[in-house]
Amino acid sequence: MLIAGEASGDLLAAELVSALRAQSPDAKFIGAGGAKMSAAGVELAFDMTKHAVVGFTDVLKNYFKFQRLFNQLRALAIERKPDAVIGVDYGGFNLHFGRTIKELTRYDYSDWNPKIIQFVSPQVWASRPGRADSLARNYDLLLSIFPFEKKWYAKRVPNLKVEFVGHPMIDRVGRSRGNEAQTKSEPPHVGSYKILLLPGSRKSELQKHSWVILSALKLIQEKLPNLKAKMVLPNEELAKTVSIELELIEKLDSAFNSGQVFRKPEIQIGNLPDALAQADVAIASTGTVTMECAFFGVPTVTLYKTSWLTYEIGKRLVTVNSLTMPNLMAGEEVYPEFIQDAATPENISRAALELLQNEPRRIKIKSQLEKIVSSLGEPGAANRAAAAILSLFK
Repeated sequence: MLIAGEASGDLLAAELVSALRAQSPDAKFIGAGGAKMSAAGVELAFDMTKHAVVGFTDVLKNYFKFQRLFNQLRALAIERKPDAVIGVDYGGFNLHFGRTIKELTRYDYSDWNPKIIQFVSPQVWASRPGRADSLARNYDLLLSIFPFEKKWYAKRVPNLKVEFVGHPMIDRVGRSRGNEAQTKSEPPHVGSYKILLLPGSRKSELQKHSWVILSALKLIQEKLPNLKAKMVLPNEELAKTVSIELELIEKLDSAFNSGQVFRKPEIQIGNLPDALAQADVAIASTGTVTMECAFFGVPTVTLYKTSWLTYEIGKRLVTVNSLTMPNLMAGEEVYPEFIQDAATPENISRAALELLQNEPRRIKIKSQLEKIVSSLGEPGAANRAAAAILSLFK
């Protein structure tokens, strides 16, 4: 049984299913996820990726819906009694589910003893480290995609089995292609700057980020009239959300006669690797996508905005000094980062212009990114993850 709640987890779970089937051809798969898991042969109870949210307030608003989905998956697990329950990323939901299944099998269903596995560590090292103790009590295996995590867990909860399997991105786009992008250090041509806009993969993120990013783009266009901009979104539904923002900006331009006319970015659905391979600079929400930018050696300005309540709670829980993974892995600011009130169009546009026009800074960033990517392991992450899961049954 696999559960993935977001587009990135859906892809990761589909890759894992393919690897598990290759090593155990008779395996059967059930759970909740998205289109990629379904295509890989998982019997889905429902499409979990349609319900992706971020932040405390969004979770609270959807509490009863998530409780209903949770109960539906709990009932499915009890009915089908899978040999393994695998949470794929989506830590808040999956850690609660894994703990619930473990407690059920300790008491009510003692004849059923599934292995409980989490693929991609929840960021307990960044906030609420006490969750590591819950992982150690309830999980048989944690599969990590970042090298520093295994050492962190070994120090905090040495009885938890943790395997670093490498980063799946290396298989998806190929190390050679990534290295080629990283070592390409020549400056962009002034007449053809290309900027990539990556506001997020959830509707709630788009609602917070797209207006800020598009307003920053307008400011950059005033300085660089020949700039080419592209926004990559995972699906058509999110593209419709952005279209509303684009129309509003155009109407404001027209109403205020602002001089420099805003030029809409090209909207692309999917195929992010090709867009990254062509980009000179990106503006991206903090999260998984910043590692994809790093892999392609793209200097990036990162941002994150959320509700006031979520931010106030989060800043009291988060113990790391950056929300951008390449910065955390490097131990310094590689990507300029703007959080909450600091994430203004003025700050973001200024940082993006500096990345475009400062060649020594670009070269330094590319060198830092190359070191980060080289630490992410060799190809074969899904195969190693599958082997580690199956080894639990030997």
